[in-house]
Amino acid sequence: MKKLLLVLASAWLLSGCATIVGDKTQDVSVQTWPPGVKFVVQDETGRAVAEGLTPQTVTLLKSDGTYFGKKKYLLMLEREGYVSKTIPLQEHPNLWYIFGNIPLGGVPGWLIIDPFNGGMYNIEPENVHTIMNPVGARG
Repeated sequence: MKKLLLVLASAWLLSGCATIVGDKTQDVSVQTWPPGVKFVVQDETGRAVAEGLTPQTVTLLKSDGTYFGKKKYLLMLEREGYVSKTIPLQEHPNLWYIFGNIPLGGVPGWLIIDPFNGGMYNIEPENVHTIMNPVGARG
């Protein structure tokens, strides 16, 4: 009986719903018109974490590994003859984090497990679709 209680208590303390069903990374699709636009994704430290030409899908970390350490990204787009753009990629808590921990007792997942993992966040927009404006165009 004591072993069963120990196993149940361990499962309760070590469970975080967003950690169980979520991932530490997320794919973000970058598409532009016209295609072939150079892009760079920078994190909150200014370090380039992804770059290439559109269209492309990049995989980004959702947490820096610290307590509630969600990542922050800027997507910078440029192509000769077009106005450069910078698009912030925001992270928001997902529904698995908000509601999924309730059946498991809530507190361990909300305050202990999920805040370190990153599975509790979604990066938005997940699909970036943007039109590049030619230099000198009136809009």
